[in-house]
Amino acid sequence: MAYIELDKSKLTHNFEFLKKMFSENGIHWGVVSKLLCGNPEFLRVLLELGVDEVHDSRISNLKSIKRINNEVQTVYIKPPPRRSIRSLVRYADVSFNTDLETIKMISAEAEKQEKKHKIIIMIEMGDLREGVMGDSLIDFYADIFRLPNIEVIGIGTNLNCLNGVMPSHDKLIQLSLYKQLIEATFKRKIPWVSGGSSITIPLLMRKMLPIGVNHFRIGETLYFGNDLVTGETIKGMKKDVFTLYSEIVELIEKPMVPMGELGTNVAGETYEVDEKNYGKTAYRALLDVGLLDVDPKHLFPIKKGIEVTGASSDMLAIDLGDNKLKLKSGQMVGFQLDYMGVLSVLNSNYIDKKVV
Repeated sequence: MAYIELDKSKLTHNFEFLKKMFSENGIHWGVVSKLLCGNPEFLRVLLELGVDEVHDSRISNLKSIKRINNEVQTVYIKPPPRRSIRSLVRYADVSFNTDLETIKMISAEAEKQEKKHKIIIMIEMGDLREGVMGDSLIDFYADIFRLPNIEVIGIGTNLNCLNGVMPSHDKLIQLSLYKQLIEATFKRKIPWVSGGSSITIPLLMRKMLPIGVNHFRIGETLYFGNDLVTGETIKGMKKDVFTLYSEIVELIEKPMVPMGELGTNVAGETYEVDEKNYGKTAYRALLDVGLLDVDPKHLFPIKKGIEVTGASSDMLAIDLGDNKLKLKSGQMVGFQLDYMGVLSVLNSNYIDKKVV
C-alpha cells in the first residue's frame, strides 16, 4: 500500500530556521496546519515543535488541535460560515472576518459561551479573495467596536492566493497605514498587522518589509523550504519534509505507443502519439496510487531514469526505459511532491501516513 512519510527532523529544522528569522525581525507568527488535513499524528508532531499559534481553514482541524493542546491559540483563517458559528467560537480563539452580520452573530455566541472572541479584519488589497474595501473601513470598524465579547487584534490581507497578485513594499505600507488610520480615529490599539505569508518571506529576507507588518502566517515554506517568488529552496532550509512511496504492482516490457483507435481516457485526455516511438519498447511499471489520490503533475520521482507517463483512477504508470535501476514488482518507488501534491495525498483515505 502506498504511504507518505513526514520527516520530523527536517520539519524541526525548517521550524527552527523560521523561528530564528522571525525572532530577529521582531515578528510574531503562527503555523498554518491545513496542509496536514487534520491527521492527528502529524498535528502532534507539529505541536511538539513548540508552536504556540496554529492557523487552519477547517474547524474540525482546530478541534483536533485543541484536543492535543488546549493552550495553543487557534486561528480560523477564512470568513466563517454562519452555520458554524457555535463551533467556531468553541474551537477558534481568533477568526478572520469581513462580514458585519457574521461578526454580530459571533459576538452573540461568544456572550453565550462567556468568551471573548478575537478577530482580525481582512482588507482587500487587490487579489480579490476575502477583504473589506478600503473606503468602507472606518464605518465597518465603527460598527465592530460597539459589539460586546469581540476583541479586534489585527488587520490583515491575503495576497497571491487567488489571482496571483504579489505582495509589494507599497501594498504592505498601505496596509500599515490603514492600521494607523483606524487607531487614530477610534483611539484603539490594534496589535497585529497580519500581512505576511510564505509569499512575503522573500520581502523580509531582502529587508523590504515595512516595519509596520508584524505578523506572519506560514504554511508552505515551513513544509517545503521554498522561496515562492523564485521557486528555489531557501538556503539553509529542507525541501523534502514529505516523501510519497508507492509499490510497483506490475512491471513488464511493453510497446511505447498504444495499439488501437484512440479516444479520451478517464481523465478526459487524448494520447498524443510520438511517431519516433513506433516499434519501440520500454519497461513500464504500474504503481498503487492514482488520480483519486493525486494528480501526476504534482509528483517528481526521486531517482533518475523514471518518467511519469499517466494515471488512471487508482494506478500510476511510469516509464523505466531499459530499467537500469533494476526495479522489480513489489518494490517501492519514491516521489517528492509540491504543495498541491501533498495536500491531495494527505486528504486521501487510501494512503497511509507515517512519521520518521
